[in-house]
Amino acid sequence: MARLADYFVLVAFGPHPRGSGEGQGQILQRFPEKDWEDNPFPQGIELFCQPSGWQLGPERSPPTFFVAVLTDINSERHYCACLTFWEPAEPTQEAACTEDAAVREEDADVSPATASPTGQLFAPKTLVLVSRLDHTEVFRNSLGLIYTIHVEGLNVGLENVVGNLLTCIIPLAGGSQLDSVEDGVRTISLGAGDRQVIQTPLTDSLPISRCSVALLFRQLGIANVLSLFCAALTEHKVLFLSRSYQRLSDACRGLLALLFPLRYSFTYVPILPAQLLEVLSTPTPFIIGVNAAFQAETQELLDVIVADLDGGTVTVPECVHIPALPEPLHSQTHSILSMVLDPELELADLAFPPPTASLSSLKMQDKELRAVFLRLFAQLLQGYRWCLHMVRIHPEPVIRFHKAAFLGQRGLVEDDFLMKVLEGMAFAGFVSERGVPYRPTDLFDELVAHEVARMRADENHPQRVLRHVKELAEQLYKNENPYPAVAMHKVQRPGEASHLRRAPRPFPRLDEGTVQWIVDQATAKMQGAPPAVKAERRTTVPSGPPMTAILERSSGLHGNSARRLEVVRNCISYVFEGKMLEAKKLLPAVLRALKGRAARRCLAQELHLHVQQNRAVLDHQQFDFVVRMMNCCLQDCTSLDEHGVAAALLPLVTAFCRKLSPGVTQFAYSCVQEHVVWSTPQFWEAMFYGDVQTHIRALYLEPAEDRDPTQQVGEAPAEDERSALDVASEQRRLWPTLSREKQQELVQKEESTVFSQAIHYANRMSYLLLPLDTSKSRLLRERAGLGDPESASNSLLTSSMAGSVAESYDTESGFEDAETCDVAGAVVRFINRFVDKVCTESGVTSDHLKGLHVMVPDIVQMHIETLEAVHRESKRLPPIQKPKLLRPRLLPGEECMLDGLRVYLLPDGREEGSGGSAGGPALLPAEGAVFLTTYRVIFTGMPTDPLVGEQVVVRSFPVAALTKEKRISVQTPVDPLLQDGLQLRSCTFQLLKMAFDEEVGSDSAELFRKQLHKLRYPPDVRGTFAFTLGSVHTPGRPPRATKDKGPSLRTLSRNLVKNAKKTIGRQYVTRKKYHPPSWEHRGQLPPEDEEDAISVSEELEPSTLTPSSALKPSDRMTMSSLVERACCRDYQRLGLGTLSSSLSRAKSEPFRISPVNRMYAICRSYPGLLIVPQSVQDNALQRVSRCYRQNRFPVVCWRSGRSKAVLLRSGGLHSKGVVGLFKAQNAPSPGQSQADSSSLEQEKYLQAVVSSMPRYADASGRNTLSGFSSAHMGGHGKWGSVRASGRSGVLGGDVGSRLAGRDMLAPPQANGAPPDPGFLRPQRAALYIIGDKAQLKGVRPDPLQQWELVPIEVFEARQVKTSFKKLLKACVPGCPAAEPGPASFLRSLEDSEWLTQIHKLLQVSVLVVELLDSGSSVLVSLEDGWDITTQVVSLVQLLSDPFYRTLEGFRLLVEKEWLSFGHRFSHRGAHTLAGQSSGFTPVFLQFLDCVHQVHLQFPMEFEFSPFYLKFLGYHHVSRRFRTFLLDSDYERIELGLLYEEKGERRGQQACRSVWEYVDRLSKRTPVFYNYMYAPEDAEVLRPYSNVSNLKVWDFYTEETLAEGPLYDWELAQGPPEPPEEERLDGGAPQSRRRVVWPCYDSRPRAQPDAISRLLEELQRLETELGRPPERWKDTWDRVKAAQRLEGRPDGRGTPSSLLVSSVPHHRRSLGVYLQEGPVGSTLSLSLDSDQSSGSAASGSRQAARRSTSTLYSQFQTAESENRSHEGTLYKKGAFMKPWKARWFVLDKTKHQLRYYDHRVDTECKGVIDLAEVEAVAPGTHTMGAPKTVDEKAFFDVKTTRRVYNFCAQDVASAQQWVDQIQGCLSDA
Repeated sequence: MARLADYFVLVAFGPHPRGSGEGQGQILQRFPEKDWEDNPFPQGIELFCQPSGWQLGPERSPPTFFVAVLTDINSERHYCACLTFWEPAEPTQEAACTEDAAVREEDADVSPATASPTGQLFAPKTLVLVSRLDHTEVFRNSLGLIYTIHVEGLNVGLENVVGNLLTCIIPLAGGSQLDSVEDGVRTISLGAGDRQVIQTPLTDSLPISRCSVALLFRQLGIANVLSLFCAALTEHKVLFLSRSYQRLSDACRGLLALLFPLRYSFTYVPILPAQLLEVLSTPTPFIIGVNAAFQAETQELLDVIVADLDGGTVTVPECVHIPALPEPLHSQTHSILSMVLDPELELADLAFPPPTASLSSLKMQDKELRAVFLRLFAQLLQGYRWCLHMVRIHPEPVIRFHKAAFLGQRGLVEDDFLMKVLEGMAFAGFVSERGVPYRPTDLFDELVAHEVARMRADENHPQRVLRHVKELAEQLYKNENPYPAVAMHKVQRPGEASHLRRAPRPFPRLDEGTVQWIVDQATAKMQGAPPAVKAERRTTVPSGPPMTAILERSSGLHGNSARRLEVVRNCISYVFEGKMLEAKKLLPAVLRALKGRAARRCLAQELHLHVQQNRAVLDHQQFDFVVRMMNCCLQDCTSLDEHGVAAALLPLVTAFCRKLSPGVTQFAYSCVQEHVVWSTPQFWEAMFYGDVQTHIRALYLEPAEDRDPTQQVGEAPAEDERSALDVASEQRRLWPTLSREKQQELVQKEESTVFSQAIHYANRMSYLLLPLDTSKSRLLRERAGLGDPESASNSLLTSSMAGSVAESYDTESGFEDAETCDVAGAVVRFINRFVDKVCTESGVTSDHLKGLHVMVPDIVQMHIETLEAVHRESKRLPPIQKPKLLRPRLLPGEECMLDGLRVYLLPDGREEGSGGSAGGPALLPAEGAVFLTTYRVIFTGMPTDPLVGEQVVVRSFPVAALTKEKRISVQTPVDPLLQDGLQLRSCTFQLLKMAFDEEVGSDSAELFRKQLHKLRYPPDVRGTFAFTLGSVHTPGRPPRATKDKGPSLRTLSRNLVKNAKKTIGRQYVTRKKYHPPSWEHRGQLPPEDEEDAISVSEELEPSTLTPSSALKPSDRMTMSSLVERACCRDYQRLGLGTLSSSLSRAKSEPFRISPVNRMYAICRSYPGLLIVPQSVQDNALQRVSRCYRQNRFPVVCWRSGRSKAVLLRSGGLHSKGVVGLFKAQNAPSPGQSQADSSSLEQEKYLQAVVSSMPRYADASGRNTLSGFSSAHMGGHGKWGSVRASGRSGVLGGDVGSRLAGRDMLAPPQANGAPPDPGFLRPQRAALYIIGDKAQLKGVRPDPLQQWELVPIEVFEARQVKTSFKKLLKACVPGCPAAEPGPASFLRSLEDSEWLTQIHKLLQVSVLVVELLDSGSSVLVSLEDGWDITTQVVSLVQLLSDPFYRTLEGFRLLVEKEWLSFGHRFSHRGAHTLAGQSSGFTPVFLQFLDCVHQVHLQFPMEFEFSPFYLKFLGYHHVSRRFRTFLLDSDYERIELGLLYEEKGERRGQQACRSVWEYVDRLSKRTPVFYNYMYAPEDAEVLRPYSNVSNLKVWDFYTEETLAEGPLYDWELAQGPPEPPEEERLDGGAPQSRRRVVWPCYDSRPRAQPDAISRLLEELQRLETELGRPPERWKDTWDRVKAAQRLEGRPDGRGTPSSLLVSSVPHHRRSLGVYLQEGPVGSTLSLSLDSDQSSGSAASGSRQAARRSTSTLYSQFQTAESENRSHEGTLYKKGAFMKPWKARWFVLDKTKHQLRYYDHRVDTECKGVIDLAEVEAVAPGTHTMGAPKTVDEKAFFDVKTTRRVYNFCAQDVASAQQWVDQIQGCLSDA
């Protein structure tokens, strides 16, 4: 029983003591005046009566009522019901407020006099009832009654009413538990003719909400309430705002009701007074309500969630993250709530809605909403009782909750919400309150134990869910209103508007004596009565089904999991039966299976079976296997060990051991220490409590009932076994019946059980925390938790003694040795903290605890001593046999710098090699070694998975291609510990992700990194492999002294300028032999690029590359060597002018070759000879060059053979500021400034270019812009479509405008009028200047409209760099993708924007091709003229001119545009130390990718194969050849590279030039040749450039693990055809089938296309017949010629040539797919397609031959027929060449005379076709012929093309030769 009200208080307005304007509350009277013993009077009550502050008002307000809640120091809540009414202020009160009024007057312009007619003010007065019970309605009625008696002046003594109110006693709770209705329902009367019925709830644990929850949902809505619910559960601060105090109370009460069964234990103030607003900035969580008037004060609170009840909003600050409920609970709860709140929602769409069902009353709806949340908690916490640990039963239960197991069973370890709830204070209270096994139960206990299965079944049936909710709501409703029938109140109320009537008198002062007497009477009466004992009905709390059972039903285990468990079991039984080979085979599969939870549990169970009497001694191999499997299990354990794997293995690691030597045993724990779980205090606590529970349970069980103590927490017990909770419940029930002695005995037993476990755990912890080698102390220090005194804990109490005791004992541990002390100290501290915590929580006596602290250092010290012996002996074990290191194959000249370091090559993100979802064998991880050579980084090894077989895995890349190197820590496949590793990424799309073997020391790894770095970035380009390989300079050369670096930059540039001035004026160069400069004079490395460096000289601006002072090119360079450069050969082919020896100009030519730059004085990065307009003088070029960046002025690089339009290239224009600065410093005269003169020169120059072109204009008007259809224009300006002919709309409708970013700069007219629309011009401009948008502002447009500017947006080199980095990451990710599959690759490919850049390049190039094709010339003037300009210019030439699509032409194109015109290969490739910071920028690779895209679309137009492009892509970064080193011709001359071939004829030395290498290789194999080559005459290619038409180049993605990259041909292992194997053993031929793995073998080599296959077969047959095999090219050309002859139309049938040429052109472009399959049809198709071209393969010697002899089959076998006559003849070379002896073969079958260098030579050096021979005549002795030979031995053979002079050894053989040849001719 309890008092209804504890205190009655009367509070009135009083003046503020400090005289401030506001008043304050004063307690006039309180009853009783003495405090109750059990309940002292709450302080500060007057603040809560007027939460907004005490103020006088101008008028009477109606009375108000609300209930404030105060919380006392014991967390007891006191409900203060306040009824406030207003009375006229007394004069003293008014006086107190005059100052206030004066202040207010200024503020509000209202004088007190005008406030009411009489100037009367009203003061508030409050009646307060303080109670510990929450009966709001009763309080409202009781206070209302007192107020009514006062106002209406009823004839009732107020003292009696107050006295009765204070003495009213009501039952606490539990109507059902009391004997009669009268006990549960109390009718009270206060003695004023009133009657009230008070119903007490049935169970007091269920909160009472009335309508508050329903109101909260109505005010805020579902989503808002849910987020407030989550916020309160996860301990955030929640603030309610409203203008109504009653609403604030209700909202807070509603939120608390939703949290049931958890109790909110933080600050809870439903109504906060204004004076206490600073409470809101408290750091702890709270739920507080504040009047909306103070909303402004709450604005600056950064971490408070504000719920505005009046506005219906919830504001969550940015810095606050409220974790949401885990799915699917969140969505399920949401939908049920909407069904409850809005039942009509379901019917809203029905065609015939039923008559509206009656809505639940607000009170009922309130209970339904609470029922939803009750269900939610039951689902969240289901099975929680299985995770409780009973640590003590007597004298009081101590219970701990195993959080990790609880989360692990649900699979919600990562879930933010549940994690925070379990760590919160509310849940801690829940465990200590509801964990108790024997107590009264309530609705929630029933629900969580028995209804979970039903809830799971109902999930998908909304109606059944709703029914369940309604059932629960009924129970909740019944709890609050157990007897609805008897609720009859009769309470007087004041009349209407009674507050406005003039009150007869103020509220009277009550007589304290009377009230006190009534109270005393009642208390005396109560003391006499027997105490009413509340009989609690306690029972054993039901546990419900264990969570594991629930989980297994829900998650369908994988179909193959049973198979996996079988593998694990088999492997373990093999290990223990000693079948090691079998076990080794299964091990990789087991390690893979152990990723799954079931397999890990299975492993622990299986290993348990092999432990007898807590010990299992193994031999070394068995021990290794067991340890590896344990490590594999543990490596996926989180620090929480939520699946109990570490817990299951903990007893095992101290059981398995091996004998190292007599008396020294090594246990498994010393090999499994490196896991994070062992250093986590929470894990040890959970383990400890689990074990304690097992032992405590055993104490109380009969011996027969006892069971294996190792059974895990959370496992379902067998039927006949009682859980620890059941045992505890039984013991708690019996406890009161036991004698005192018996109770003492049980308490002691339990305490000593806990103590002995604590000792046991101190030992266990020292086993797992002390490393085998205690010198590894550093490592241990860093492990989580060990060095961290504040480490978090799983427990619910804070450690009391931990801090102090641990520290004091630690200082006494008294170790001397510094080393061990370091490690031992950390471990001792860790164990001490643990011991403190668990012992304090589980009630171990302080004596025992002290004893433990003394024991711990000794335990640790003993263990360290044991370990020393173990460590010493384990070092003596023979090492495990490791596989032999495989030596890599090296190139000639390549040397090994570092011998192999043992490493594991780990799988990167590419799936193919690791046997992932793509299938295939798991080649990676592989075990082997990494080698560093002067040229490459090479890994060779074998897969670690023994089932893959003995495949050798090779992965390598050139050192020069390294782009990124980073240290990593990774797990090796053998050892679960983290090993140091290295990840090397290369721009040839290789990634070496390696973990060093433990035998590789950190110093070796560091040495490897340093060496690699040194090789990657040599200080000078001469340190690269291309130079050091077979280097000619003597090693004994003294190194250059550093002081010889030459003079300072300033003097250097001065000298250079002088030299340049001397040379600029000269027209002719004296011929001198070129000597490479001596080593000392070769300059330093060019410094970093300085953009637009401003020169001090008037004459010239040095380019960015600082030259060496000593070099005087004029003295050393000859004109003839310049003429032989690729540029000149090409200029002559294009008819762009010749260079006669006297340099005289052919006037008729519009262009000439100018030697103005022969000294590289005008432009350092241009070639020596340039094509310029005939009319421009050399001295003018000097001035023109100043207007352009890097002095790269416009020069012609190609001319269209058809339209005679020319293509020019230059650098971008100088930005204005720089030019101005440059001019201002040295303006020659005040008159015309130099800036004008330069731009005039520039204009003149462009004019000269325009005038040197023939006016090429078509009458058809297709070259006028107005000729385009408006449909193509798309209304986007005059560049709407530049597409005039060819495939329409390839570039989409609006090329130009897309390129130009839609705002083309139309040139303004000469007279300043706005630019014309551009469609009115009669014809296109003669010259288009394509430039960067930003740059073109400085160029003046041509007044005659002869040239026009095309501004386009281009990307910069740095964008190429970043894009390439992303492309590398996409193609070679480095680590497996989050969601494997093509989608993530495509996404990252798109992010890289690489294909977008290629699209832009192709788009611009096609635009230029169009313009050139239509007769306009184009000047490409972008950036510095050496990156994007080069890409565009080269692509344009490739698309426009078929010559560049041949092997020879492509070489010429690269040499001319990329090498001669100074693309900065060294700078962009970061070849030297100086370029390291700039990084790798693959401009050339991007160009090759563009060519590859065109090749894919036009496979028949290119003579070279796609492999050729990959080859160049690989070797332009590999630094194997000198071709792609250095940044310009000038630098190459400076190093003596350009003309070194002259004079010094090298022997069989390694190729220095990539072209030479390609030529040599092409003679041996057709790998660079494209069999589908069948060019159309003068075909201009116009490729599709949309990103959707582009393919990812397989160069980026393919990999050959069998031999590494395929581009170093010498390293390819042997001939690729499989028949080689048959010939080796000479036995019966084996099957020729073989498995080709996509990422292991090279597809084209293992499975060559049909033509290569036939050519190989032919060579083999020829070799078998003993004939020297012919070159593949000759054979191929003959076959093609034969095909062509067969196909000649002779009236019968349709020849294949007609057939092919009738195929429309775009079909030809799709031929890319024809070369894929190696089937016969491919052969005939690609051969047929050749006939559409009139010429055979370009560049081959026999191309022009058309003779009957080619019809002879070349497959004749008899040698006699093939070689009719052979012998030695001297042959005179061509014009001015000497006589040479050759071996000649006359072949009657093939009708040809072949000659070789010597008899056994297999390579034919030349062929004379007898069909072309006209006569054989006697010859004469000429100069240079062999002296001793007779005159008659000479004879001549005259062919249609030339006369061959021969000389035999004597006259007879000469006659014989003549007869044979003539005989052959007559036969034909």
